[in-house]
Amino acid sequence: MQSAAVGFRVHSGWAAAVVLCGPVDAPVVVDRRKIQLVKIFTYAYRQPYHTAEKMPRPDAIKFIRGVQSDAKRLALSSLRSLQADLAEGDFKIVRSALLLASARALPELEKILASHALIHTADGELFRDSLRAACDVCHLPVEGIREKELFAAASTTALRVQPAALKRRIAALGKTLGPPWSQDEKFAALAAWLTLAR
Repeated sequence: MQSAAVGFRVHSGWAAAVVLCGPVDAPVVVDRRKIQLVKIFTYAYRQPYHTAEKMPRPDAIKFIRGVQSDAKRLALSSLRSLQADLAEGDFKIVRSALLLASARALPELEKILASHALIHTADGELFRDSLRAACDVCHLPVEGIREKELFAAASTTALRVQPAALKRRIAALGKTLGPPWSQDEKFAALAAWLTLAR
């Protein structure tokens, strides 16, 4: 089996996942997909802390826990499905990379719901945590990479490719696949490539 790495870029209620295999100097995309992390794709579930802000606290806690539980279940199901599909092609995911918005720890719920900035952060972290949990259950090491440091980390340390050349190579990776090959897929692919190189 060929070793592969998966990169995730999270949005509200979903994530882009891109799987690459080596060689490190010329990786190939072997899979890309959108992973849904909410059971009902509506604003209420995609923005759980925004929704909870308007609820009485006991209801807010119950709602957020429900969305967390669903997100973890859906992330695990999607990751297992991805692993099974890749195994049919003789690929095995051996590591993963998760793009992070920040490294800031979240306070308790009352403080989160009192701050619009923290509500945005908490919504993103809820879905990132679901992917971390899924990777943990699947015994898949997860490397957290701050998104704003992604290109610098890739160009200076692991891949040693100048940022402009790196952007061209990432864009070229998706040409054989066809659309979508948006910034979500490009960043997830670069995260996978970076963790594959390490």
